[in-house]
Amino acid sequence: MSEILQTHALTCGYSGPPILQDITFDLHAGEFLGVIGPNGCGKSTLIRALTGILSPESGTVELNGQDIANLSSKEIARTLAVIPQDTTVHFDFTVLEMALMGRTPHLSRLQRAGQSDYECALEALRRTDLLPLKDRPVTELSGGERQRAIIARALAQKPEILLLDEPDSHLDIGHQIEIFDLLCELNQTQNLTLLCVSHDLNLAATYCQRLLLMEKGRVVADGRPETVLTSDRISSLYRVDAAVYPNPVTGTLQVTPYSNKTVR
Repeated sequence: MSEILQTHALTCGYSGPPILQDITFDLHAGEFLGVIGPNGCGKSTLIRALTGILSPESGTVELNGQDIANLSSKEIARTLAVIPQDTTVHFDFTVLEMALMGRTPHLSRLQRAGQSDYECALEALRRTDLLPLKDRPVTELSGGERQRAIIARALAQKPEILLLDEPDSHLDIGHQIEIFDLLCELNQTQNLTLLCVSHDLNLAATYCQRLLLMEKGRVVADGRPETVLTSDRISSLYRVDAAVYPNPVTGTLQVTPYSNKTVR
């Protein structure tokens, strides 16, 4: 697989000491990569650095072989779309209007959306199963429907890569599975490259082909879920005992944290 996104010795942060330190990894075309790690380890900061919102103190981020520091925000957005952690919508945009916003990187400053843009937006709604709700205000959607509308907006950009910062945040378990099933389908049928930050180790192990484990701004493990998620590593990073074993139904890795106080 060819590398579509690469970091080389990436170090960056805000004011004060760097949050990310010497991050080097490749994201391959068509891959579903999960980024996991304890709170405060730099996962969301990594998303900001990969999009060019946060400039490196040293090192580089390359998008299709080009340093993103040399690309405009529109050029980046034509290749890379982002689902942020906070997807709150404060205005009564319809679902279709929300999807059309994804066409902005492809329009000039004063250009209005044309027929091809509407077709892209409607196709994005079809792929996210939202076409019947296209005229409904986004503020009236359920949490799962709203998250799918945000994904539809990103798909309307026609990106090669989708970066997601905890897409399952604030969703119940049914909607979490719904969103990850959708992401898996897009990855497999549309060859969409995905990088997903998640706190849920079981969802990450079930859906992601590869995991990047972070601690204190550094990558401490990179590989398939069964090589990254070990009991010792989870205990060390998350400070909790955990049993790691194959899920008896799916066969994928299962992580069950426990307290010795509850063991009978």
